Amino acid sequence: MSSHLIDDSPLTGYHKRLIAACAGGPFLDGYLLSIIGVALTGATSQLSLTPGEVGLVGAVSLVGLFVGSLVFGPITDRIGRRLMYTVDLLAMIVASAACLWVETGWQLLALRFVVGLAVGADYPIATALLAEWMPKKYRGAMIGLLSVFWLAGAVIAYLVGFMLTSAYGEGSWRWMLFSGAIFGVIVFLLRLGTHESPRWLIIKGRVEEARLDVSKVLGREVSLQEITALAVEEDSGNQQRFSELLRGIHLRRVLFCGLTWMCFAIPQFALFTYGPIILSHLGFGENTAAATLGQIVLNLGFLAGSFPGMRWVETRGRRPLILGSFLFGALALLPLGIWPDAPAWFVMVFFFLFAFINGAGNILVFIYPNELFPTQLRASAVGLATAVSRIGAVIGTYLVPVSLTGIGTGPTMLIGAGLTALGFVISLFWAEETRNRDLASAAAIPAIP
Repeated sequence: MSSHLIDDSPLTGYHKRLIAACAGGPFLDGYLLSIIGVALTGATSQLSLTPGEVGLVGAVSLVGLFVGSLVFGPITDRIGRRLMYTVDLLAMIVASAACLWVETGWQLLALRFVVGLAVGADYPIATALLAEWMPKKYRGAMIGLLSVFWLAGAVIAYLVGFMLTSAYGEGSWRWMLFSGAIFGVIVFLLRLGTHESPRWLIIKGRVEEARLDVSKVLGREVSLQEITALAVEEDSGNQQRFSELLRGIHLRRVLFCGLTWMCFAIPQFALFTYGPIILSHLGFGENTAAATLGQIVLNLGFLAGSFPGMRWVETRGRRPLILGSFLFGALALLPLGIWPDAPAWFVMVFFFLFAFINGAGNILVFIYPNELFPTQLRASAVGLATAVSRIGAVIGTYLVPVSLTGIGTGPTMLIGAGLTALGFVISLFWAEETRNRDLASAAAIPAIP
């Protein structure tokens, strides 16, 4: 049976290398999308950016991410995971390196758009490739690990930003953005030598190539009978089209994945992009270093929460985790909305609590879209779910500085609590349980909670 080959296979050395290579993409994503939060302070001053332009710089990467995920997800399903797996990294590296020579606001906007484009492309590529190789026993935790590396990238981005600001002042913002190219080269080298997804090869009729690749990974000769069984499970004769994601059960699942991802992402991106600014409104004053240190603590909260989340997703299941994360996350934001003038310690306690809870549930944003769709549509579905999530995230990220100035910090926090509560309601009706299922059967289960 197919599960003997992949779903029930042991965790090999190749699987571990693939985890590291795939995790490099989300690490870069978190780093590149978060480093702008520290760099914006210096860039705003040197490039004379208006409040509206600051919002655009923070949001334009999400616009690029929207376009990249929507366009490159289907392309990945057509031409394969392995080729796109390295091409998108080159775009990240070049755009990050070019930030060293930015002299105008529009140049910064253009380069940040390209960064977002590459990030959007990597989401469906890396997550689909990992999901299609991983044994089911480890699949949820290892796909969730990609979110951990996203958070790790965000934490390191703020550490790098803090160190550069402390050593060279706010004028070092170009070097902060350039630093992403260094990490990009490391990840690019890690990805060399990756095998194509055997499930995708089978869908394309390249059965013998899939057999050889699986044999290399498992360290034994895989028989034609075994690979044929995998081909039957993958239903290689049924070539599904992108349009099928726009109707029926697939549309419901796309909306579930995209909308819940959006409800996780808007408060999270607001903190990653404007964390120091938000903290300054909540009692940290104009001390940039203190606000940045506070942001590092919050990022560590997101990171710390993801570790129990990785355990709970396999022991308690996907559905309980997403419901609990949204419910308790909304409750953690409420005190900040009710008491925006609270002491700094109070702000940090509840923000850290929210970050911890959000970090636990956030690992599901990669797990669900990769488990709920068949191989023929997996990368397209991840890309479409990403695009849906980013429609709201772009609007939310752009409006955060406007909201802080226009309606105040308290109402802004209440809006964040409301969005988190909305995620709970959506999950209550639409969240499915895919724990301990073969990848093919997880995609085929009825959409009934």
